[in-house]
Amino acid sequence: MESKKISTIAVLTSGGDAPAMNAATRAVVRTALARGLKVKGIKRGYSGLLKEEIIDMDSKSVSNTISHGGTILYTARCEEFMIAA
Repeated sequence: MESKKISTIAVLTSGGDAPAMNAATRAVVRTALARGLKVKGIKRGYSGLLKEEIIDMDSKSVSNTISHGGTILYTARCEEFMIAA
């Protein structure tokens, strides 16, 4: 069995804003880039995933974001995921 090497990861912030979301996003992006991975950012949480609001991220995307509140990727409610089973 041949294993496939991961070359790209995605970052998604979901739910309500919480402290350090930008710092966590920055850490993920910078660590992934240092390991040679490509990084995609998904805007507006799961809603953005369903609507394909996907952007390329690099070190410039996350520079000077640690002290900003909220999340640079934004969050949103996603009606499709609120349906009770």
